[in-house]
Amino acid sequence: MKLSEIRNEYTIKSLDFNDVSFDPFNQFRVWLDEAIDAEVPEVNAMCLSTLGLNGFPNARIVLLKEMDHGFVFFTNYKSEKGQEIEANPKASMTFFWPELERQVRILGLIEKVSEKESDEYFLSRPRGSQIGAWTSPQSATIADRNELNSRLEEMEKRFSSEPLTRPDFWGGYRLLPFKIEFWQGRPSRLHDRICYEKHSDGSWKISRLAP
Repeated sequence: MKLSEIRNEYTIKSLDFNDVSFDPFNQFRVWLDEAIDAEVPEVNAMCLSTLGLNGFPNARIVLLKEMDHGFVFFTNYKSEKGQEIEANPKASMTFFWPELERQVRILGLIEKVSEKESDEYFLSRPRGSQIGAWTSPQSATIADRNELNSRLEEMEKRFSSEPLTRPDFWGGYRLLPFKIEFWQGRPSRLHDRICYEKHSDGSWKISRLAP
């Protein structure tokens, strides 16, 4: 089958002003809970897009780990995305839940979470993931898999005799949104799009966008 012939008709749900909360965070929680209930695989996976140091957009899939007044994820601060965020703390996040024919797009500014938040999350991770954070020089060029395995053995030996704490080069970021769009697939590609935009006083303007 040709790519141009692949089509899906979206018919599950609709989205209107009467269906949404005045608060986009509440609306996101509703959709996230419904995606969890629907057993969507990797339900907290999102495409994080940053601006590369070469001026080009750069995207990858990461996992949402917390939502409060922003959207929180964790990574190596020295990684490619960490360097890009340091240089230009602006990013977008995109969630796609095909089982519910839904997409959420989020645009905002990024800040580091507190060291306390990073410590608490790091210590909640499985031990293997904790050692993995110490092991991988994320985004750096390595010779082969053996180099990584050697570093892993070194870290496992090191932390067999000393406390396993969070490395200072690893921690969390919080995206503070100023625009959030909820997309619901509809028949004939006439999809529903409800957009929230944040005003300077902290309130949110809600509008419908053409598909």
